[in-house]
Amino acid sequence: MVTLTRRNLIASSAALAAFAASGIRAGAAGTAARIGYNGDFWGASVAGVAADQGFYAKHGVDADIKVFTNGPIQVQALGANSLEFGYLGPGALWLPASGKAKIIAVNDVGFSDRVIAQAGITSIAGLKGKKVAIAAGTSGDMLLRLALRKAGMAMTDLDIVQMDPSTIVAAFASKQVDAAGIWYPFVGIIQKSVPDLVELAKNDDFYPQTTFPSVFIARNDLVEGNPDLVRNVVRAIKDAQDFRSANQDKAIEITSKLLGIPADQLKTEAGYGRFMTSAELIKLTKDGTVNGWFSTMNDLFKTFGKLETSLDPKDYYLGDQYISA
Repeated sequence: MVTLTRRNLIASSAALAAFAASGIRAGAAGTAARIGYNGDFWGASVAGVAADQGFYAKHGVDADIKVFTNGPIQVQALGANSLEFGYLGPGALWLPASGKAKIIAVNDVGFSDRVIAQAGITSIAGLKGKKVAIAAGTSGDMLLRLALRKAGMAMTDLDIVQMDPSTIVAAFASKQVDAAGIWYPFVGIIQKSVPDLVELAKNDDFYPQTTFPSVFIARNDLVEGNPDLVRNVVRAIKDAQDFRSANQDKAIEITSKLLGIPADQLKTEAGYGRFMTSAELIKLTKDGTVNGWFSTMNDLFKTFGKLETSLDPKDYYLGDQYISA
Protein backbone atom coordinates (compact mmCIF):
# COMPACT_ATOMS: atom_id res chain seq x y z
CA MET A 1 0.00 0.00 0.00
CA VAL A 2 2.92 2.40 0.56
CA THR A 3 3.85 2.31 -3.10
CA LEU A 4 0.31 3.02 -4.18
CA THR A 5 -0.03 5.92 -1.78
CA ARG A 6 3.17 7.55 -2.99
CA ARG A 7 2.28 7.38 -6.64
CA ASN A 8 -1.25 8.61 -6.07
CA LEU A 9 -0.26 11.98 -4.64
CA ILE A 10 -2.64 13.81 -6.96
CA ALA A 11 -5.99 13.16 -5.37
CA SER A 12 -7.79 16.36 -6.22
CA SER A 13 -7.66 19.39 -8.46
CA ALA A 14 -6.29 21.40 -5.52
CA ALA A 15 -3.02 19.49 -5.92
CA LEU A 16 -2.44 20.58 -9.51
CA ALA A 17 -0.20 23.52 -8.74
CA ALA A 18 2.06 21.52 -6.44
CA PHE A 19 2.13 18.72 -8.96
CA ALA A 20 3.23 20.84 -11.88
CA ALA A 21 6.91 20.46 -11.01
CA SER A 22 6.87 16.78 -10.02
CA GLY A 23 7.23 15.00 -13.36
CA ILE A 24 9.95 12.78 -14.80
CA ARG A 25 11.84 14.25 -17.74
CA ALA A 26 12.69 12.14 -20.75
CA GLY A 27 16.03 13.92 -20.90
CA ALA A 28 15.85 15.19 -24.46
CA ALA A 29 16.46 18.47 -26.20
CA GLY A 30 13.50 19.66 -28.22
CA THR A 31 10.12 21.31 -27.82
CA ALA A 32 8.99 21.03 -24.20
CA ALA A 33 5.78 19.14 -23.50
CA ARG A 34 4.20 18.12 -20.19
CA ILE A 35 2.53 14.76 -20.71
CA GLY A 36 0.19 13.08 -18.23
CA TYR A 37 -0.32 9.39 -17.60
CA ASN A 38 -2.24 7.20 -15.15
CA GLY A 39 -0.57 4.99 -12.56
CA ASP A 40 -1.37 1.60 -14.12
CA PHE A 41 0.00 -0.45 -17.02
CA TRP A 42 -2.35 0.67 -19.79
CA GLY A 43 -2.34 4.26 -18.57
CA ALA A 44 1.44 4.54 -18.24
CA SER A 45 3.13 2.11 -20.62
CA VAL A 46 3.18 4.27 -23.76
CA ALA A 47 4.56 7.30 -21.91
CA GLY A 48 7.07 5.10 -20.10
CA VAL A 49 8.23 3.31 -23.25
CA ALA A 50 8.43 6.54 -25.26
CA ALA A 51 10.64 8.09 -22.58
CA ASP A 52 12.76 5.00 -21.91
CA GLN A 53 13.36 4.12 -25.57
CA GLY A 54 14.03 7.69 -26.67
CA PHE A 55 11.01 8.03 -28.93
CA TYR A 56 10.13 11.49 -27.62
CA ALA A 57 13.70 12.64 -28.26
CA LYS A 58 13.71 11.01 -31.69
CA HIS A 59 10.80 13.23 -32.71
CA GLY A 60 12.09 16.43 -31.12
CA VAL A 61 9.96 16.41 -27.96
CA ASP A 62 11.45 17.29 -24.56
CA ALA A 63 8.87 15.34 -22.57
CA ASP A 64 8.14 15.94 -18.90
CA ILE A 65 5.92 12.98 -17.98
CA LYS A 66 3.65 13.29 -14.95
CA VAL A 67 1.56 10.72 -13.08
CA PHE A 68 -2.10 11.34 -12.23
CA THR A 69 -4.71 9.25 -10.44
CA ASN A 70 -7.27 9.57 -13.24
CA GLY A 71 -8.12 11.20 -16.54
CA PRO A 72 -10.57 13.91 -15.42
CA ILE A 73 -7.85 15.53 -13.30
CA GLN A 74 -5.64 15.59 -16.39
CA VAL A 75 -8.34 17.45 -18.29
CA GLN A 76 -8.46 19.97 -15.43
CA ALA A 77 -4.69 20.33 -15.81
CA LEU A 78 -5.08 20.91 -19.55
CA GLY A 79 -7.62 23.63 -18.83
CA ALA A 80 -5.27 25.25 -16.32
CA ASN A 81 -2.40 25.18 -18.85
CA SER A 82 -0.48 22.87 -16.49
CA LEU A 83 -0.33 20.09 -19.08
CA GLU A 84 -0.11 19.82 -22.87
CA PHE A 85 -1.04 16.16 -23.36
CA GLY A 86 -2.72 13.48 -21.28
CA TYR A 87 -4.39 10.11 -21.06
CA LEU A 88 -8.06 9.20 -20.56
CA GLY A 89 -9.71 5.91 -19.78
CA PRO A 90 -13.08 5.14 -21.37
CA GLY A 91 -15.10 6.45 -18.43
CA ALA A 92 -13.80 9.97 -19.09
CA LEU A 93 -14.44 10.08 -22.84
CA TRP A 94 -17.39 12.39 -22.27
CA LEU A 95 -14.84 15.17 -21.68
CA PRO A 96 -13.48 15.34 -25.26
CA ALA A 97 -17.01 14.64 -26.50
CA SER A 98 -18.05 17.87 -24.78
CA GLY A 99 -15.16 19.84 -26.25
CA LYS A 100 -12.76 19.82 -23.29
CA ALA A 101 -9.86 18.25 -25.24
CA LYS A 102 -8.94 16.65 -28.54
CA ILE A 103 -8.19 12.94 -28.90
CA ILE A 104 -4.91 12.51 -30.77
CA ALA A 105 -4.61 8.70 -30.60
CA VAL A 106 -6.33 5.58 -29.32
CA ASN A 107 -4.30 3.63 -26.76
CA ASP A 108 -6.01 0.26 -26.51
CA VAL A 109 -9.30 -1.52 -25.93
CA GLY A 110 -9.50 -2.53 -22.29
CA PHE A 111 -10.98 -5.45 -20.42
CA SER A 112 -9.51 -4.77 -16.97
CA ASP A 113 -12.51 -3.17 -15.24
CA ARG A 114 -14.55 -4.99 -12.63
CA VAL A 115 -17.46 -4.48 -10.26
CA ILE A 116 -16.40 -6.37 -7.15
CA ALA A 117 -18.26 -7.09 -3.92
CA GLN A 118 -17.63 -8.54 -0.51
CA ALA A 119 -18.37 -12.22 0.04
CA GLY A 120 -22.08 -12.91 0.35
CA ILE A 121 -23.14 -10.44 -2.35
CA THR A 122 -23.70 -12.55 -5.43
CA SER A 123 -25.44 -10.26 -7.93
CA ILE A 124 -25.77 -6.64 -8.99
CA ALA A 125 -29.29 -6.70 -7.54
CA GLY A 126 -27.70 -7.51 -4.20
CA LEU A 127 -26.03 -4.08 -4.18
CA LYS A 128 -29.31 -2.26 -3.54
CA GLY A 129 -28.80 0.04 -0.55
CA LYS A 130 -25.16 -1.00 -0.19
CA LYS A 131 -22.14 1.30 0.10
CA VAL A 132 -20.32 1.19 -3.25
CA ALA A 133 -17.03 2.98 -3.96
CA ILE A 134 -16.09 4.50 -7.31
CA ALA A 135 -13.56 6.93 -8.70
CA ALA A 136 -15.99 9.27 -10.46
CA GLY A 137 -15.60 9.64 -14.21
CA THR A 138 -13.47 6.53 -14.61
CA SER A 139 -14.01 3.26 -16.45
CA GLY A 140 -14.93 1.60 -13.15
CA ASP A 141 -17.72 4.14 -12.74
CA MET A 142 -18.89 3.45 -16.31
CA LEU A 143 -18.88 -0.33 -15.86
CA LEU A 144 -20.94 -0.03 -12.69
CA ARG A 145 -23.52 2.10 -14.52
CA LEU A 146 -23.71 -0.42 -17.36
CA ALA A 147 -24.17 -3.30 -14.94
CA LEU A 148 -26.88 -1.44 -13.04
CA ARG A 149 -28.74 -0.62 -16.25
CA LYS A 150 -28.62 -4.28 -17.30
CA ALA A 151 -30.12 -5.19 -13.92
CA GLY A 152 -32.85 -2.54 -14.20
CA MET A 153 -31.27 -0.38 -11.51
CA ALA A 154 -29.66 3.06 -11.21
CA MET A 155 -26.94 4.75 -9.19
CA THR A 156 -29.64 6.16 -6.91
CA ASP A 157 -30.35 2.62 -5.72
CA LEU A 158 -26.89 2.53 -4.12
CA ASP A 159 -25.02 4.45 -1.44
CA ILE A 160 -22.25 5.78 -3.68
CA VAL A 161 -18.96 6.87 -2.13
CA GLN A 162 -16.42 8.64 -4.34
CA MET A 163 -12.75 7.87 -3.67
CA ASP A 164 -9.46 7.79 -5.53
CA PRO A 165 -8.32 4.28 -6.55
CA SER A 166 -5.77 3.73 -3.77
CA THR A 167 -8.36 4.72 -1.16
CA ILE A 168 -10.81 2.23 -2.68
CA VAL A 169 -8.19 -0.49 -2.18
CA ALA A 170 -7.87 0.34 1.52
CA ALA A 171 -11.62 0.80 2.05
CA PHE A 172 -12.52 -2.50 0.40
CA ALA A 173 -9.77 -4.42 2.21
CA SER A 174 -10.98 -3.06 5.57
CA LYS A 175 -14.62 -3.76 4.63
CA GLN A 176 -15.60 -0.09 4.91
CA VAL A 177 -17.43 -0.49 1.60
CA ASP A 178 -19.56 -3.33 0.31
CA ALA A 179 -18.55 -3.11 -3.34
CA ALA A 180 -16.55 -1.08 -5.84
CA GLY A 181 -16.17 -0.21 -9.50
CA ILE A 182 -12.41 -0.58 -10.00
CA TRP A 183 -9.84 -2.09 -12.35
CA TYR A 184 -6.63 -4.08 -12.47
CA PRO A 185 -3.98 -3.84 -11.02
CA PHE A 186 -6.06 -2.59 -8.08
CA VAL A 187 -8.37 -5.63 -8.21
CA GLY A 188 -5.35 -7.90 -7.95
CA ILE A 189 -4.02 -5.97 -4.97
CA ILE A 190 -7.39 -6.21 -3.22
CA GLN A 191 -7.59 -9.96 -3.91
CA LYS A 192 -4.42 -10.53 -1.90
CA SER A 193 -6.14 -9.33 1.28
CA VAL A 194 -9.72 -10.25 0.33
CA PRO A 195 -9.36 -13.54 -1.57
CA ASP A 196 -13.08 -14.32 -1.33
CA LEU A 197 -14.24 -11.15 -3.08
CA VAL A 198 -16.91 -11.64 -5.74
CA GLU A 199 -16.66 -10.31 -9.31
CA LEU A 200 -20.13 -9.13 -10.29
CA ALA A 201 -19.39 -7.57 -13.69
CA LYS A 202 -16.56 -7.15 -16.21
CA ASN A 203 -16.02 -5.43 -19.54
CA ASP A 204 -16.43 -8.69 -21.44
CA ASP A 205 -20.08 -8.80 -20.33
CA PHE A 206 -20.83 -5.88 -22.68
CA TYR A 207 -18.38 -6.50 -25.54
CA PRO A 208 -18.54 -5.98 -28.50
CA GLN A 209 -21.73 -3.90 -28.29
CA THR A 210 -19.87 -1.58 -25.93
CA THR A 211 -16.13 -1.29 -26.45
CA PHE A 212 -13.96 0.48 -23.88
CA PRO A 213 -11.16 2.42 -25.64
CA SER A 214 -8.59 4.49 -23.77
CA VAL A 215 -7.01 7.46 -25.51
CA PHE A 216 -4.36 10.15 -25.56
CA ILE A 217 -5.50 13.76 -25.57
CA ALA A 218 -4.15 17.23 -26.32
CA ARG A 219 -5.06 20.69 -25.14
CA ASN A 220 -7.45 22.25 -27.63
CA ASP A 221 -5.33 25.31 -28.41
CA LEU A 222 -2.31 23.19 -29.33
CA VAL A 223 -4.02 21.55 -32.28
CA GLU A 224 -4.06 24.79 -34.24
CA GLY A 225 -1.42 26.71 -32.28
CA ASN A 226 1.38 24.13 -32.42
CA PRO A 227 0.50 21.40 -34.94
CA ASP A 228 4.15 20.35 -35.28
CA LEU A 229 4.34 19.48 -31.58
CA VAL A 230 1.08 17.53 -31.77
CA ARG A 231 2.33 15.61 -34.82
CA ASN A 232 5.64 14.81 -33.14
CA VAL A 233 4.00 13.57 -29.96
CA VAL A 234 1.70 11.37 -32.05
CA ARG A 235 4.73 9.96 -33.85
CA ALA A 236 6.34 9.11 -30.51
CA ILE A 237 3.08 7.47 -29.37
CA LYS A 238 2.93 5.33 -32.51
CA ASP A 239 6.54 4.21 -32.07
CA ALA A 240 5.84 3.34 -28.43
CA GLN A 241 2.68 1.42 -29.34
CA ASP A 242 4.58 -0.67 -31.86
CA PHE A 243 7.42 -1.33 -29.41
CA ARG A 244 4.93 -2.28 -26.69
CA SER A 245 3.18 -4.74 -29.00
CA ALA A 246 6.42 -6.36 -30.18
CA ASN A 247 8.15 -6.37 -26.77
CA GLN A 248 5.43 -6.97 -24.21
CA ASP A 249 7.63 -8.24 -21.38
CA LYS A 250 10.05 -5.34 -21.82
CA ALA A 251 7.15 -2.87 -21.83
CA ILE A 252 5.93 -4.37 -18.55
CA GLU A 253 9.45 -4.10 -17.09
CA ILE A 254 9.75 -0.44 -18.13
CA THR A 255 6.34 0.42 -16.71
CA SER A 256 7.08 -1.46 -13.49
CA LYS A 257 10.17 0.68 -12.91
CA LEU A 258 8.29 3.87 -13.76
CA LEU A 259 5.42 3.18 -11.36
CA GLY A 260 7.23 1.27 -8.62
CA ILE A 261 4.73 -1.58 -8.95
CA PRO A 262 5.82 -5.25 -9.13
CA ALA A 263 5.97 -6.53 -12.69
CA ASP A 264 3.76 -9.53 -11.89
CA GLN A 265 0.90 -7.22 -10.92
CA LEU A 266 1.26 -5.28 -14.17
CA LYS A 267 1.49 -8.49 -16.18
CA THR A 268 -1.93 -9.48 -14.87
CA GLU A 269 -3.37 -6.11 -15.86
CA ALA A 270 -1.66 -6.24 -19.26
CA GLY A 271 -3.50 -9.47 -19.96
CA TYR A 272 -6.81 -7.58 -19.87
CA GLY A 273 -6.07 -5.33 -22.84
CA ARG A 274 -5.10 -5.62 -26.50
CA PHE A 275 -1.56 -4.76 -27.58
CA MET A 276 -2.60 -2.84 -30.68
CA THR A 277 -0.09 -1.65 -33.27
CA SER A 278 -0.25 1.68 -35.03
CA ALA A 279 -1.07 -0.17 -38.27
CA GLU A 280 -4.10 -1.80 -36.63
CA LEU A 281 -5.28 1.52 -35.25
CA ILE A 282 -4.83 3.22 -38.61
CA LYS A 283 -6.99 0.52 -40.23
CA LEU A 284 -9.68 0.82 -37.54
CA THR A 285 -9.63 4.59 -37.91
CA LYS A 286 -9.93 4.47 -41.69
CA ASP A 287 -12.87 2.04 -41.69
CA GLY A 288 -14.85 4.04 -39.12
CA THR A 289 -14.60 1.51 -36.30
CA VAL A 290 -12.95 3.94 -33.88
CA ASN A 291 -15.55 6.65 -34.45
CA GLY A 292 -18.18 3.98 -33.90
CA TRP A 293 -16.68 3.21 -30.48
CA PHE A 294 -16.85 6.87 -29.55
CA SER A 295 -20.43 7.26 -30.81
CA THR A 296 -21.56 4.30 -28.70
CA MET A 297 -19.88 5.77 -25.64
CA ASN A 298 -21.55 9.13 -26.29
CA ASP A 299 -24.96 7.46 -26.36
CA LEU A 300 -24.19 5.87 -23.00
CA PHE A 301 -23.03 9.16 -21.51
CA LYS A 302 -26.31 10.75 -22.56
CA THR A 303 -28.28 7.87 -21.07
CA PHE A 304 -26.37 8.18 -17.79
CA GLY A 305 -26.78 11.96 -17.64
CA LYS A 306 -23.13 12.87 -18.24
CA LEU A 307 -23.97 14.63 -21.51
CA GLU A 308 -27.03 16.35 -22.92
CA THR A 309 -25.45 16.70 -26.35
CA SER A 310 -22.12 15.59 -27.77
CA LEU A 311 -19.82 16.54 -30.58
CA ASP A 312 -19.50 14.23 -33.55
CA PRO A 313 -16.40 12.04 -33.03
CA LYS A 314 -14.88 13.42 -36.24
CA ASP A 315 -14.78 16.81 -34.52
CA TYR A 316 -12.70 15.70 -31.53
CA TYR A 317 -10.83 12.58 -32.68
CA LEU A 318 -7.98 13.69 -34.93
CA GLY A 319 -7.95 10.43 -36.84
CA ASP A 320 -6.60 11.87 -40.08
CA GLN A 321 -3.65 13.32 -38.19
CA TYR A 322 -2.97 9.97 -36.51
CA ILE A 323 -2.99 8.28 -39.91
CA SER A 324 -0.63 10.79 -41.52
CA ALA A 325 1.80 11.37 -38.63
